[in-house]
Amino acid sequence: MADAARVIDGSGLNDSGLNGSGSVETVMREIGQRARAAARVLAVAPRAQKDAALKAMAVAIRARAAAILAANAEDVADAKREGMAASFVDRLTLTPARLDAVATGIEEVASLEDPVGRILAEWTRPNGLRIRRVATPLGVIGIIYESRPNVTADAGALCLKSGNAAILRGGSDSFRSSAAIVEAMRAGLGEAGLAPDAIQLVPTRDRAAVGQMLAGLDGNIDVIVPRGGKSLVARVQTEARVPVFSHLEGICHVYVHAGADLDMARQIVLNAKMRRTGVCGSAETLLVDRAVAVTHLGPILQDLAAAGCEIRGDGAVAAALAGVVPATEADWSTEYLDAIISVRVVDGLDAAIAHIETYGSHHTEAIVTEDEAAATAFMNRVDSAIVAWNASTQFADGGEFGFGGEIGIATGKMHARGPVGVDQLVSFKYCVYGDGQTRP
Repeated sequence: MADAARVIDGSGLNDSGLNGSGSVETVMREIGQRARAAARVLAVAPRAQKDAALKAMAVAIRARAAAILAANAEDVADAKREGMAASFVDRLTLTPARLDAVATGIEEVASLEDPVGRILAEWTRPNGLRIRRVATPLGVIGIIYESRPNVTADAGALCLKSGNAAILRGGSDSFRSSAAIVEAMRAGLGEAGLAPDAIQLVPTRDRAAVGQMLAGLDGNIDVIVPRGGKSLVARVQTEARVPVFSHLEGICHVYVHAGADLDMARQIVLNAKMRRTGVCGSAETLLVDRAVAVTHLGPILQDLAAAGCEIRGDGAVAAALAGVVPATEADWSTEYLDAIISVRVVDGLDAAIAHIETYGSHHTEAIVTEDEAAATAFMNRVDSAIVAWNASTQFADGGEFGFGGEIGIATGKMHARGPVGVDQLVSFKYCVYGDGQTRP
């Protein structure tokens, strides 16, 4: 795959470092320059051409499925040899079904309305000036992510649809997988007559390349999107010299309110925790109202334990089920990304909200209740990017929101929040139309 990496962007880098083409700094600068040139073309590319490229990408990924899966198998084998956690390996693994879903996701992005050029607002001033606020691409987006090869396709497709060039720095653990996917996507770009440099993969595992991206590549990167663990996001936030769409850890909560239907609560909690434990929308903490602890807590805990989930809880939880591990203070603020959940009994809605505010990451929270007033209060007062009523936290996903995919779940409040899809990857400018007006 080192040869494939060189073909991808012509940089001369391989999977471990340089190959006689110059320093990381020099190569990254060239990548930034090529991305900027491609972004200028993409900004005015018609929807039909962008959609044709996306459809060609999906075809190329399916046609090259054997090669992509073989590359992924090498990445997975390395991860297993290095003793990576099962949840990590699951996030890394591509199956034929998952790869086909990647291609389908790209096709769904193609079917979305073009966000570029939309008139967001328009008005006329008393002096006759007509003013429009029009959606425009951000420019060049740098995406830094870990272990998930599907993010490679999601990010590249969403950036293309929104008229942006993408510089992708995937995790070293998924290097081969990402390289194979990007090679297919670049083929799709070329088939549609667009510059392959609209999507570039940083073709080295050298962490110095990340530092170059965070510095902005001589002003050629407009936005950085980190998607990964706490240490990655912390580094990006500390070192970045360009705007950042932060994707913080997903310490997601499910609160079983006093008005919860037991059967619904059991289904939602089990799905929220155990559907896929390694995704950021997986519930990490369960809060159960003391008013229904006697009736609801035991059955819910039994479901989790039967599914193989380790339960760490307070005294009331330990009393409801044998084998509960005593929770420590650290458990309430831990993103396990594994079959582990922390459980606490709380004294009502206010206590549940206080717990979430104290320990949460402002990602995704859910309340289970038949009490509309309580649900409304919860959704109004909980300050997270996604708040759900009687639904699993696992719906925290751009595809499930109808976005065709996502680059990540932004947990900040500036510009983008929640699933970052095509509509979040545009800015705007003001177009002013006059007929000779001058300002007195």
